[in-house]
Amino acid sequence: FKFPMYSSSYYPFHFCFLLIISSTCLAQTNFHPKTLFLAVKQDPSTLQYITEIHQRTPLVPVKLAVHIGSENLWVDCETGFKSSTYKPARCDSRQCNLARSIACGDCNTENTTRPGCNDNVCYNIVSNPAMNTFFSGGEIAEDVLTIQSINGSIPGPESRVPVVTVSNFIFSCSPSYFTQNLGKNVKGMIGFGQQSPVSFVTQLASAFKFSRQFAICLSSSTQQNGIIFIGHRPYIFALGFDASRDLIYTPIITHPKFFLINRGSPEYYIQVTSITINEKSLALNKTLLSLDENEENGTKFSTAVPYTVLEPSIYNVVSKAFISEMPKDVKTVPAVQPFKTCFDSTYVGMSRLGYNAPKIDLILHKPNVRWTITGANSLVKVSDRVVCLAFVERNQTFGQTIVIGGFQMQDNLVEFDLARRRIGFSNSLYFHQTTCSNQFYTMGN
Repeated sequence: FKFPMYSSSYYPFHFCFLLIISSTCLAQTNFHPKTLFLAVKQDPSTLQYITEIHQRTPLVPVKLAVHIGSENLWVDCETGFKSSTYKPARCDSRQCNLARSIACGDCNTENTTRPGCNDNVCYNIVSNPAMNTFFSGGEIAEDVLTIQSINGSIPGPESRVPVVTVSNFIFSCSPSYFTQNLGKNVKGMIGFGQQSPVSFVTQLASAFKFSRQFAICLSSSTQQNGIIFIGHRPYIFALGFDASRDLIYTPIITHPKFFLINRGSPEYYIQVTSITINEKSLALNKTLLSLDENEENGTKFSTAVPYTVLEPSIYNVVSKAFISEMPKDVKTVPAVQPFKTCFDSTYVGMSRLGYNAPKIDLILHKPNVRWTITGANSLVKVSDRVVCLAFVERNQTFGQTIVIGGFQMQDNLVEFDLARRRIGFSNSLYFHQTTCSNQFYTMGN
């Protein structure tokens, strides 16, 4: 059986299905940190959230787009990949099992072997939402990876301690064309998905023996870094504020299906039961708010979309209510793509919570558990005199009813606690007079 290296967006008809196991054992340094971190910054041209790891031997910096709902880390192995420690995963190996391989075979596109093109290796799926597609021929491999660690007991700049090394980090290869639509010099994506033994957080938690959790805090500035904490609390910001102290929690919804494969979805779903604007409940089609058996409807988080996406009927209700709750002297103006609801900003005031705008609450699994969206995360400036409602209408006939995008997460700390099956959120850090960039760890990154 010859596996087609450059496959279409559909699965090959013949798979060598492999056993899925739920733990990993990686070689690493003797130092066992409790918390690791990544600096993350928004690319101004694509609005993707970009981080950087160091990988290979010798180590090189690799820019990756953050995709919290993806199963794995994948990189372009076709162009410029050189490493003396690259190890392709051989058919039926432990690495193939961990990475939940969908097929096994030989590379038949080149006469010589290289990273990403070897014989007797296994393959899995890599996804690129910027291309709205996936690639089913990602060669599974291992290589060296390093990441910065934190001494959580020290709140200042000296809390950064030396990098730690994972010598057998499992990742997947893609061809160069699969990096289309990613930011400048971005060579792949880094996945934090739930229910995946080879997600970034799961492998690091196993390697360094800490709980499977991470917290993401996206900066609202394209000039300043936000941060992704991986591992134990605290999450210390300026003036010693620990963002983990006041988190509000809602359960993670686990979905048993992922594409056509009989395994759990890596996406992070939560239950939104209603939406209020200025404490007024909206008349919504409640059946759209629950995730169904086909992984449709419901609510999920995604760093792959810049602004929260709403199903058309939900968008229309939210838009009309938002307009009616704006001050009467604030006038609507023509739409500015991709937004449909825009305002003359001349009479839109400012406060410590951003623009003076109607308060939006996503009511979660209980009436008193709510994600509060203030003006900093509900209105976006598009020109000197125009601001727009920072939600977009879904342009597909299927998908999630609500996809909480990056703009709504900016300057909010969101903790994904896989061990306890819950998501915690801080609401806007502006309430605490700080921001996601106002921390010591990512300075100089």
